[in-house]
Amino acid sequence: MTTDGIGGLRERFGRSLRLGIVGGGPDSWIGRMHRGAAEMDGWFRVVAGVLSSDPERSHAAGLALGLDPGRCYGSAAEMFAAERSRTDGIDAVAIMTPNDTHYAYSAAALDAGLDVVCDKPVTGNFAEACDLARRTRERGRLFAIVHGYSAYPMIRYARQLVRDGTLGRVRLTQVEYLQNGLATMIEDGPLTAKQRWLLDPARSGLALVMGAIGCHAQHLASFVAGLPAVRVAADVGTLLPGRKVVDHVSALVEYEGGARGTFTATQASAGAENDIRLKVHGERGQIEWSHRTLSYLTVAMQGEPVKTIGRGDLYLPPEILAAGRTPRGHPEGLREAFANIYAEIAQERIARSLGESIPLSPYPRIEDGAHTMAFIEACLASQAQGGWAAVAKMPGH
Repeated sequence: MTTDGIGGLRERFGRSLRLGIVGGGPDSWIGRMHRGAAEMDGWFRVVAGVLSSDPERSHAAGLALGLDPGRCYGSAAEMFAAERSRTDGIDAVAIMTPNDTHYAYSAAALDAGLDVVCDKPVTGNFAEACDLARRTRERGRLFAIVHGYSAYPMIRYARQLVRDGTLGRVRLTQVEYLQNGLATMIEDGPLTAKQRWLLDPARSGLALVMGAIGCHAQHLASFVAGLPAVRVAADVGTLLPGRKVVDHVSALVEYEGGARGTFTATQASAGAENDIRLKVHGERGQIEWSHRTLSYLTVAMQGEPVKTIGRGDLYLPPEILAAGRTPRGHPEGLREAFANIYAEIAQERIARSLGESIPLSPYPRIEDGAHTMAFIEACLASQAQGGWAAVAKMPGH
């Protein structure tokens, strides 16, 4: 729930949570998304930051964002140590840095007693993700991964319809995520700083397209269907000859309980924008959602007229209505979805601090991130061995 309600939780706590940020300087698109989302509903206030790996640039960027000069830090280690010694130190940290730094910053934040909000992919491999899950559990912290698409109101409603049994047993999922950013050999031209690290396999991760967008598609399918993947048969490679990073993955998926799925993610689809499509088929009907019409969900039950349900329809459950902020027909988008994740982790943190309980929120957690890394590793194993590969389970699961 994203309103000031939830039993006056923030009022009883007496303040917004204090957030430190690592990465996401003044000119960063993702930085603006995180900062705006964190503060949108008043649950967080950004008070400290490390905005560059260069200490002087970090300090200048912090000042440009209006941070207290004494809380513009040159490194994450410096920020964690200094904030821990303050009576008004940060409660949580948001990490929006290159992929190969996520694990180290997250581990250090957890060890410093902080809750974490981290960009995807959460780590470079499954073992690192399992380690972060262990640290989160042992230190009694909270860990959210910003799979923003999972926090759209109509995705939340789709998930609820599945969980409530409206579709019956899930039989099949179909998910695809198509982009055009690598539809040409951008490697042959001048590159931005971000493009340079993204196109470096040592920095972008096990498979570029999976770390960039495929992880979102994998999480979305499992999130709505309520099922983890147990094995995959994948085609992992490039659509453009000569490319050194993976720009395409397609896979057949088997889910827990026997449901089947298809999965496609590519950044080399000429003419695509940010095209995400999801279908979940059950024994009694199906639901369909598209990012191009993100405020609407199509529900087609066997033998019944097809229904289009819109964000803001007054008959929707209260928790679904609360995930939106404007009446139906007024645009909402990804920043508001990010804000839902920030609101949910804040509400859980504050409720814990007050010794109160609230319903478990569905924001993506570190365990989801670990499953994503296991899925990626299984896709790579499938490609290498030319057949089905098992998706590893976390220890104890």
